[in-house]
Amino acid sequence: MQNLKYYLIALLAFMLWGFFSLALKPIAYVPAFDILFYRISFSGVLIILFTLFFRRKIFLNDFSNFNRLPVKEKKQALTLTLTGGVLLGFNWFLFIYVVNQISVQSASFAYLICPIITTFLAHFILKERLQKIQWFSVGISLLGCVICFLSNANNLVFSIIVALTYSLYLISQRRNIYFDKFNNLVIQIMIILICSIPYYLINGFSVPEKPSFYVYILIISVFFTLLPLYMNLYALKGAPASNVGVMLYINPLIAFTLAIFYYKEHINTLQFVSYFLILLSVFIFNYQIISNLTKKLIK
Repeated sequence: MQNLKYYLIALLAFMLWGFFSLALKPIAYVPAFDILFYRISFSGVLIILFTLFFRRKIFLNDFSNFNRLPVKEKKQALTLTLTGGVLLGFNWFLFIYVVNQISVQSASFAYLICPIITTFLAHFILKERLQKIQWFSVGISLLGCVICFLSNANNLVFSIIVALTYSLYLISQRRNIYFDKFNNLVIQIMIILICSIPYYLINGFSVPEKPSFYVYILIISVFFTLLPLYMNLYALKGAPASNVGVMLYINPLIAFTLAIFYYKEHINTLQFVSYFLILLSVFIFNYQIISNLTKKLIK
């Protein structure tokens, strides 16, 4: 299959994100905000160096195109980029906090319901249409959330907030057509860093003495931030966005498996039922995409 490599790259990107907790858990002794600061700092330096050495012309071309935009479109581009940066930074912080202070299950559940929430919000905000069977799957997903709420209300609240921030980020960026996607990521990482500086100037941040901490931060910056994001963008060059998007579910499934079998987190009957219903809703919602992707891979 001609485009098989793009599907495999997308698959690997989401698999990497699924194992994120393996790098976060060992540094759980460090406050979530401090981990976020080092993640942003390391990622920012690496992505700027990468841009300067390999994508300088593309970045400068984007900057020139931005300067030629009408004032109204410039404001819209800046608003969408700034909003995206704030939402992405908030999502990163919440995810780190949930994994290290709540549970890996809650973090995995967040990204399991994220695509459903995104689609639900996109219907009302972006006026995207849903088929009847997709509305049916949304109903099943909501039922799963209700059952999860009965099982552990506190954990569900954190999961929904994490999912909601990322969903709003995705929706806001669908309209952000003014910059190259990678350049947009560069700008937003800088925005996250700038927005976080006042907090650290006022409250300060810890300087961990263990060398292993900085090794884990480097791993997080490369293998769980920049590399999968770039791989995802590269995969979209040769594979439809819908087919790549459905692979997002690999991330929470791997994380959930780690939570149960590696971290030995307890799961009760209600939680199991809620996860089953969410997975069922995901399958129903994406049945056509999964079916088409399977046919393409078999050819």
